Amino acid sequence: MTAELAAAPTQHVAHRGRGITLILLAALFFGTSGVLGKPAMQAGLSPEQVAAIRIGLSAIVLLALVAVFRPKLLRVTKREWPLLLAYGSLGVAGVQLMYFLAAGRIPVGIAILLEFTSPVLIALWVRFVRRVRLPRAMWAGIALAMTGLVLVAQVWEGLSLDVVGLLAGLGAAVCSAGYFLLGERGVADRDPLGMVTWGMTIGAVLVCAVAPPWTIPWAVLGEATAFGPWEPPVWSLLVALVLIATVIAYATGMAALRHLPASVASVVGLVEPLIAAAAAWLLLGEALSWIQAAGAVVLLTGAYIVQLTTNVVQTDSTVLEAP
Repeated sequence: MTAELAAAPTQHVAHRGRGITLILLAALFFGTSGVLGKPAMQAGLSPEQVAAIRIGLSAIVLLALVAVFRPKLLRVTKREWPLLLAYGSLGVAGVQLMYFLAAGRIPVGIAILLEFTSPVLIALWVRFVRRVRLPRAMWAGIALAMTGLVLVAQVWEGLSLDVVGLLAGLGAAVCSAGYFLLGERGVADRDPLGMVTWGMTIGAVLVCAVAPPWTIPWAVLGEATAFGPWEPPVWSLLVALVLIATVIAYATGMAALRHLPASVASVVGLVEPLIAAAAAWLLLGEALSWIQAAGAVVLLTGAYIVQLTTNVVQTDSTVLEAP
């Protein structure tokens, strides 16, 4: 999630320390999405319904704020609609649906680790679709990430994870890769905040078509659910999911990009899976086995290498800033 913001263009570094602090806060806020959403699913909401509530309410908040403070960002030309529709459907609706479906069936920490294999998918897209030669270090990073994925999934045991959850997590990675590739094109002509607002709005329409508001068991929102040592009402977790893990997370991340180059912000953002896994362990009691923990380290190391080497890959003199 934090790395989604890496597609935005930035100016020179102004206050590096402030930027690092802001991107770490964004990672912290994004990292809470799984632990906030899963108790709601355990209380009776489906992954699709949680995604619909998150994206729908976030879209309303963003539309209201942008309409009041920066209404020009809502203007869209006919030429821009195809990209925005693809961006909202794949990069917002697809990512959220797949992530929450995965988090509902496998540990939150593993679900987000699977999503963070997207840098590898982007590198492979650049190599085989754009036909750009990749540095050897990037191939080493890809190999490490895939090795880590094997360890996390424990494939030698015939996949110890729920197969649907595993496939959903990998689906989230595919959609996330699409988010970055589409965003890379979109922010060349549009303000990042405008892209996020329209993407969230289009995604909300699509997700609500899958999980219409009138099918959501609203009575569940008033019920208490286990959340660490507490039992808050479901609605309070969903409010936090919308405001903290979505709206404030995006705002903090975009503020960080005023002080950090996207490549640096995306690498620092790799702490998000660690935050998500730690939060899931503390609040949901979801602990990784030592093999899965080792796999997480290997996977993130590979993703880190891919991130660092991406800034030397150029296509038509444009640097590809992968997540």
